[in-house]
Amino acid sequence: MKPYYWESQHGNFGDDLNLWLWDFLLPGFRDVHDDILLVGVGTVLNRALLPDGVRKLVIGSGFGYGTLPDMRDAAEWDLRCVRGPLTAEKIGLAPERGIVDPAVMVADMPEFQNLPKLYKRSFIPHWESAIAGMWPVTCGTVGLHYIDPRGEAKGVIREIAQSEFIVAESMHGAILADAFRVPWVAVTTSDSINSFKWNDWAKTVGVEYRPRHVPVSSRTEAMIKGARFWGMGFEAQTVPEAANLRPADDEVMVAAREPRQTFLRSAAKQVLAAPSTLALWQATRAAPQLSSDSRLAERKERFQHALAAVRRAYF
Repeated sequence: MKPYYWESQHGNFGDDLNLWLWDFLLPGFRDVHDDILLVGVGTVLNRALLPDGVRKLVIGSGFGYGTLPDMRDAAEWDLRCVRGPLTAEKIGLAPERGIVDPAVMVADMPEFQNLPKLYKRSFIPHWESAIAGMWPVTCGTVGLHYIDPRGEAKGVIREIAQSEFIVAESMHGAILADAFRVPWVAVTTSDSINSFKWNDWAKTVGVEYRPRHVPVSSRTEAMIKGARFWGMGFEAQTVPEAANLRPADDEVMVAAREPRQTFLRSAAKQVLAAPSTLALWQATRAAPQLSSDSRLAERKERFQHALAAVRRAYF
């Protein structure tokens, strides 16, 4: 089998963990049925993403974008379970087939056990926020450890596990925090956030998606998201040059072009990001959420039963 995942040009740990998670959950899966796609973690049940004419084994994926594929052909689709009850309803499956996001199983991997706590509070934004926001600087101002969701997946996950409190705009940031028993608060910088996928997962572990609003931190971020920044509205658009930059790279480029203005420009950006800084600080003072130990354990046990059924059928 081959693991399918959405590969972004910038990197996104919640998708990239498909590259190694299934070797832990289904050892040897790569050596059997090389004509089958294993469709696992991610909001990838989308007609535009998944190829036709290929058999697909769906274990824990979710719907949330675009149009659902036609999944009526049993010869092409083996739907074992999906991310949550909302996806199950969309597809026409029984609610109990919406078990949980498979990313919760990462916490059972030996390499992530008993990690020391290194960070009091951490913030992990959505990847769109990371590519153009001032979040590393903003986090430094309010004493938050910044976790870049575009980083190497295992490194990102360790930083989540080694935190004592997580502020998450990234859905998988919250999912992994919950899996590692780290209290978390959800935030959003965009009114167009996809709440369907958040609620799909939240219902499985008995929490609520009630994000706190945090304003965008830069003009470029506002342009990408179609948000307002200091009273100026923008229509959502692609900013190719921003998509390939991290905040640190942007500062380096500014310094190269205008060395005498770098300090003033940096200071001005921090002033303009003040509303974001305040809202992020307030999020660190909000009451966090955490699913109950028993509810999470029950969902993981059900997911293990689904994996056992896959082993019997394919191995």
